[in-house]
Amino acid sequence: MHSKSNILLNIFFICFITMGFSQHGTVKIVNGIGIYAGITQYDLVSNNFTTKKGAGWMLGASATVDLPHKWYNMSYNIQLAENNLGIAASNIGYSNEEFIDYKVLTAQIALLVHIKLIESFLTIDVGPMLQYNGQLDLDDKNQGGFMIANYNNLLAKDIKEISRFNVDGAIGLSAGFNHFRLKAQYIYGILNTLDNLNKQNLDQTGNTGKFKGNQSMLAFTAMVSF
Repeated sequence: MHSKSNILLNIFFICFITMGFSQHGTVKIVNGIGIYAGITQYDLVSNNFTTKKGAGWMLGASATVDLPHKWYNMSYNIQLAENNLGIAASNIGYSNEEFIDYKVLTAQIALLVHIKLIESFLTIDVGPMLQYNGQLDLDDKNQGGFMIANYNNLLAKDIKEISRFNVDGAIGLSAGFNHFRLKAQYIYGILNTLDNLNKQNLDQTGNTGKFKGNQSMLAFTAMVSF
């Protein structure tokens, strides 16, 4: 997990540097480069698992193109997040279910349109994202033998190999001034995050339906621009 995290961090900073040196001289770039950080709330919308939203963190970088005579601006964004969620399971031999904690690292690249509500001070932000997912990792490896709720023989450690890539739709709101903005964003995973589990030949006794789940993610961040 640490090596995969390092790879994603390297990709993140390479993209950040690339954005900084690729600004076109004939286009006004608002505030140059912006960096932002904040919190996430992550969930999987699925009929297979009983889930609980979890909190995580996000780091990002943005380059915004100002179009002064248009009703919108545009930006290129990259962001890295560590997300958490709970999935209901029970210890073998016990009937009581509990939510066990998982984490998933995500890296996203987005092209967003910023619709001006009050010039550039208040905008609606909408656009597509490409996303890379890490594994669905247990916080406590000792819970790997827990039985996933709704199944008879599916263990907590069996569901880590989720699909690696996703296409997202994002919509949000941002407000602020030249050098500081607050952003709220909802990100929905269009593709099936759990699709790769259908290829793992897992024991689905008790719930034989196809694995299907879509990412539901909220991000609240503050951005400083240079």
